[in-house]
Amino acid sequence: MWSDNETTEDLLGFRVHADLILDVIQDQTVLPTTVGVFGDWGSGKSSILQMIYNDLTGGDEDGLKDDTLTLYFNGWVFEGYDDAKAAILESIVKAFENNKKLGPQIKDQTTKLLKSVNWMRIMGFSIKNVAVPLISAHLTGGVSLIPQLVGKLGEFEPSEVTAKLEESGVEDFIKSLVKEGGADEDKFEVVREFRADFAEMLEKSSVKRLVVIIDDLDRCIPDRIIENLEAIKLFLNVEGTAFVIGADQRIVRHAIEHRYNSDKQIDSGNSRIVDDYLEKLIQIPYALPKLSEPEVETYISMLICKKEVSIEEFNKVLLGFSEFRTKDRYSAFGLSNFQSLLQEDDYSNVTRALVSMPSIAPLIAQSLYGNPRQIKRFLNTYILRKRLASVAQIVNFQDDVLGKLMILEYSEPHLFRKLFEWQLVQKGISEEIKQMEELCTDKSPLETIEELKESEHKDWAKPKVVTWLKLDPKFGEIDLSDYFWISRDRLSSSISGTTLVPPAAKNLFNKLSEAPSISVLNTLIDNEMGTLAAHELLAFKDLLCKMLLRDSSKHMHDIFILIIEKRVPDAASLYIECLRKIDIEQIEPAVALRLKELSEPPELIVFLSEYFGDGKSKAAKAYNLRNT
Repeated sequence: MWSDNETTEDLLGFRVHADLILDVIQDQTVLPTTVGVFGDWGSGKSSILQMIYNDLTGGDEDGLKDDTLTLYFNGWVFEGYDDAKAAILESIVKAFENNKKLGPQIKDQTTKLLKSVNWMRIMGFSIKNVAVPLISAHLTGGVSLIPQLVGKLGEFEPSEVTAKLEESGVEDFIKSLVKEGGADEDKFEVVREFRADFAEMLEKSSVKRLVVIIDDLDRCIPDRIIENLEAIKLFLNVEGTAFVIGADQRIVRHAIEHRYNSDKQIDSGNSRIVDDYLEKLIQIPYALPKLSEPEVETYISMLICKKEVSIEEFNKVLLGFSEFRTKDRYSAFGLSNFQSLLQEDDYSNVTRALVSMPSIAPLIAQSLYGNPRQIKRFLNTYILRKRLASVAQIVNFQDDVLGKLMILEYSEPHLFRKLFEWQLVQKGISEEIKQMEELCTDKSPLETIEELKESEHKDWAKPKVVTWLKLDPKFGEIDLSDYFWISRDRLSSSISGTTLVPPAAKNLFNKLSEAPSISVLNTLIDNEMGTLAAHELLAFKDLLCKMLLRDSSKHMHDIFILIIEKRVPDAASLYIECLRKIDIEQIEPAVALRLKELSEPPELIVFLSEYFGDGKSKAAKAYNLRNT
């Protein structure tokens, strides 16, 4: 099994990306700058950022090497704060203050900057979480406040202030103190002074280059994402600084739209304004490419090799891979390359473990969209099921059959379920899959697709599925019963519905599940479903399918019906598959009434007429009542 954590061990050939970004931020002439390392969830951003951090620090615990100070933050650190701008400013200043080598010589500067941050919090009116506790502590002798505020408080008796803090108008009271105390400085002046003080701290610390790495920024809520980026741009972007941000560009763009649409400043369709704003926040965008088919084959081969050999032997392979990549960036690095690097026994073990993986690598690349994390989790599930087959003492078990079946399971879950149903009533051997495989034998993929479109198996008429049908081993003569038995968790839940569902898909599903009304559902689907990538949309639909089977409430049906009305691809066919598995007695009459409002697509309308045709259940009576 393989862990799902970031690593500096380069099994992807990503060293080149890290080196490129290092080259940019070490060029003093381009500073200050903000570099955006953009990629989907699980694309390898964190590993690249970790490589950059390790190279810059050289293992120094204070992050200081060759006049460069490097700080590493996770975006989640700033998520729980009302004022994310202040949180990131404070975190960076405190990193200087707590640095054993720098802290003592810049104590005055860090103290001044931290006071400024506290003042910004009050200026920002984080009243209940910042100002009230500070004032309360001051009244009991615990904390000294900004001089202007202290002076104004002196005009009141402590009991009067305490009473004010307990009243509902506490925010207006504190705002009046700030205004009358003469502290309502122009915001631009506040920014200018902080930048000047921050630059002075850098100069006195003798740090020539400050590199701040922020990972997982896209896991924050939209407002926090923008606040962090604005803090970097407004307060910290001074001479000699470089910020490296790891995030999904789509989520950052969505955060900008969310922030300014809520203020009615831009229309959702005006992408140019979003682009312009993003360019101001991120000067150098760098998008990580998805893995190609040879890269997927290499990654799979390297992962399995690492599992099968000792650390010492694998280090030889890593070194060989590094040398190979300097000469050839396009070919796969696999078994043929391992042979000259490994001992004979180790090579045999790796060969046996890999089996058919190289042959299905192209389909894994397509099905998992070249995503390293998805690939690793896919392989973890594959290994776990192989172990289950061994423990269960399944005879004549073929690894390549399992691998091929799992490709269908993840890439086309509804076809996976269809194959399960076929083999279930035919003692493990599906006549339908045999017919389709024979159809593929002597025809081109395009010819096969056209014939499938005219057959009863039109759902299988996709280029990726046809490629899968052509792949060995052929299933037409194989008893699939045991393979479905060890994959039975998929038939009640799913890989993509549990461990492999991307955060963007899961977050949208959670929001829709909690939506209080149809109008909110409509808004969420309109605003957020379009931000999902193809694989995220696929995972979302599969998760919705799974949850509908668990919870046949009207709310879950409403979600499905809305995405059908908005013509989301395959939504209607998936809904039909779900309804076939739901006891009609579990369908609420209100759901039937809602379904009767649909006028398309035709195949769903025909199915619903048959589904509710007997007229016996409450839902069927409701559906047919509207017919008259």
